[in-house]
Amino acid sequence: MSPRYLIIEADGGSRGNPGPAAYGCVVREGSTGHIIAERANYLGVATNNVAEYTGLVIGLQLCATLGDVRIDVRMDSKLVVEQMTGRWKIKHEAMRALAMQARQAINPAHVRYAWVPRERNRDADRLVNESLDDVLAGGSGLVVRDF
Repeated sequence: MSPRYLIIEADGGSRGNPGPAAYGCVVREGSTGHIIAERANYLGVATNNVAEYTGLVIGLQLCATLGDVRIDVRMDSKLVVEQMTGRWKIKHEAMRALAMQARQAINPAHVRYAWVPRERNRDADRLVNESLDDVLAGGSGLVVRDF
């Protein structure tokens, strides 16, 4: 049986940098584009880049539970994409630890990274803002949806 092809759209954001932060990730069936899972959560006070990396890690960890997969990661964070492909060095200690978590979540040979413009990452961005708005309204900020 051939591996399942998935797409991860991941994002992170902070209101202030650092500031209240959250991540969001969407997992899609690669062949149809249909969303199969969404995750978002509030991180407390963090930088935008840490939130971006966290969205990636959570998306990869989720995909790792789905069996033999091949993944295209699409993010509007040029920093994360360039660092995860090895084209840029990771200097920040917290981001280095998150990059290691991403590499340990799933075989890096099964993952391809691509930068996309923000308008092509709207669903993940929507989840980040949904989480942050929920916290401001007194909620937990956690979003878990499986389709």
